[in-house]
Amino acid sequence: MSRISEAFSDGKAFIPFITCGDPSLEITEQIVIEMEKAGANLIELGIPFSDPTAEGPVIQEANVRALAGGVTTDKIFDMVARLRKTVKIPMVFMTYANVLFSYGVERFAARAKEVGMDGVILPDVPYEEKEEFSTVLDRYDLDMISLIAPTSHDRIAMIAKEAEGFVYCVSSMGVTGQSGSFHKEIINYLADVKEKSPIPVMMGFGITKAADIAPMKDSIDGAIVGSHFINLLRENNFEPEAAAEYCSTFKREMSRLSNQEDKDYENSNRSSSRRKQSDKRGGRARRRADPDRTGERDRDRRLFDRTSHEG
Repeated sequence: MSRISEAFSDGKAFIPFITCGDPSLEITEQIVIEMEKAGANLIELGIPFSDPTAEGPVIQEANVRALAGGVTTDKIFDMVARLRKTVKIPMVFMTYANVLFSYGVERFAARAKEVGMDGVILPDVPYEEKEEFSTVLDRYDLDMISLIAPTSHDRIAMIAKEAEGFVYCVSSMGVTGQSGSFHKEIINYLADVKEKSPIPVMMGFGITKAADIAPMKDSIDGAIVGSHFINLLRENNFEPEAAAEYCSTFKREMSRLSNQEDKDYENSNRSSSRRKQSDKRGGRARRRADPDRTGERDRDRRLFDRTSHEG
């Protein structure tokens, strides 16, 4: 069983995203350690790429800063190896197909497994082309995380059926960082994915706080925060303490949502039970007050007695 499943063993999961090497790998390392201490369930590590097509301006700029600072894939692998001496929660890479092609898909998978990674997200690889990567990643016990968008429609069941680790649900049809209120169609789409997915369903793109997921809390297993988190780090000079405070606050608020969900479920069961008891009492009262029904029971009883005696 993948270590990723451990992220969902205790309520809804919180997954923060961070671009490796922004502003330096040393600071990234410190932030990851603090995020785990603050309650993050899984961490998404972005490997910088010069043309990140799924990213909005915030993460694009983070990629530029990291690459300008001399970050390479090998240096990121070395950082992960250091992190794994203390960090126990699952970690997955978020990057692009060309990064794997440049490094060598087999070589990349082998090194990722060696340093202790658990999965890979490739947002520019559609479902129909994923086998070129997934077959190699599977050999090294690395989950290839599938993305599902609101435009997936009839493909949702097909994608969810073969998904690994968790399903990454895109909550908007644009790039990362697009925040705001979520349309009712998004809520319906997430419910559809949840119904068809055999593994946990995570929501990402446009989330800033735990309250954002309240309308769809019944249909998802947690939230992924990327652009807002990168912005927060930059505004706080990439202080690890700021990352820790945000993570702990998000987890605390999300726990409240989960607790409310449990209370709603219990209240619903109590209400249902009371309705059933009321219906039973009402039924007995109606039968007692109905002379025709009483007469029918008497006739049935006499018929039963006569038949029994004749037998």
